[in-house]
Amino acid sequence: MPARDLAAIVLAAGEGTRMRSTRPKPLHLLCGRAMLLYVLDSLRETEARKAVVVVGHGADRVTKKLGEQDTPVPLEFVEQAQQRGTGDAVSVALTGFEESELDDEGDVLVLPGDHPLLRPATISALVEQHRATDAACTILTARLDDPTGYGRVLRDANDRVVGIVEQADATPEQLAITEINTSIYCFRSAVLAPALRRIDPDNAQGEYYLTDVVSVLVDAGYAVSAMVAADASETEGVNDRAQLAAAEAELRRRTNEAWLRRGVAMVDPGCTYVDATVELAPDVTLFPGAILSGRTTVGRGTEIGPGVRLVDCTVGEECVVAATTGREASIGDRCEVGPYAALGPGADIPDDTVTGPFYTAGIDVAASEGNP
Repeated sequence: MPARDLAAIVLAAGEGTRMRSTRPKPLHLLCGRAMLLYVLDSLRETEARKAVVVVGHGADRVTKKLGEQDTPVPLEFVEQAQQRGTGDAVSVALTGFEESELDDEGDVLVLPGDHPLLRPATISALVEQHRATDAACTILTARLDDPTGYGRVLRDANDRVVGIVEQADATPEQLAITEINTSIYCFRSAVLAPALRRIDPDNAQGEYYLTDVVSVLVDAGYAVSAMVAADASETEGVNDRAQLAAAEAELRRRTNEAWLRRGVAMVDPGCTYVDATVELAPDVTLFPGAILSGRTTVGRGTEIGPGVRLVDCTVGEECVVAATTGREASIGDRCEVGPYAALGPGADIPDDTVTGPFYTAGIDVAASEGNP
């Protein structure tokens, strides 16, 4: 099969009012990284040449933050000034591509910006199935015991996909369907824009639904396929703080598992918190209550914890750090720090130092206690 161009669209324009936060929804942190970065990570095993990110609320903050990050594909940002639905968002996104970037023989991935648990292998498999079946559109679906809140995938008597109905517009019979739309699609480039022009906002929300493109394509005689996600939890979105916490717990589990496989010891992985931005050497041991954040690095053979929180710190080899807090501090090799040490910005503990208990460095104690 000849190579086909692949472009990507990431819809990150939702206001996220259920988050109860002034922070734009795509920038909420999971294991120390913005949520939207995990969605972009899912493109790593594809050959996408570019991703257009549709932004809305807090657009300037989102573009600035993402523009400072390394991403697996080059990014372009477009703003959906008025929230008129996912169909409108994709139409806006298409304006972010040059004509030469959307080959009629190519494909366009569409991903929501609030699905941080997606794995690259899943998105890669979706693209492969889309091309193997020569479909006009391939949908990533999932089967849930409780599909409440999701659009349902409609199939005919021959098990072919014929449409998607949103929960607010579904009949009682359709609400009983357990196969749901995950809002993740792969479209043939040539059919996407014409199909978008044929949808209308005649629905309960008064919005342009991207889901309506599926029935438009079916009615026009095009084939639409679906791939059921092997792990439905990958397709869960984040709409509030409870779902954010659940997604973070899963990402921390994945992070800890990866470090265990790379030679790091964790006495209790469930009580060990390591940001995705942290670097650990083999033979590091983390005790319960270790919290490592930001750009912290830890050298070979060092023991951290229990009860340690380090943010943007450097720790050398063969150290023992117990019941200590540190921020932007440096600890040399073969040091013993703590218990109850407090290391402020700029603190530099030389090699072979034993601090003893209640050690303080780099912190203005008088100011911290409110003294003049």
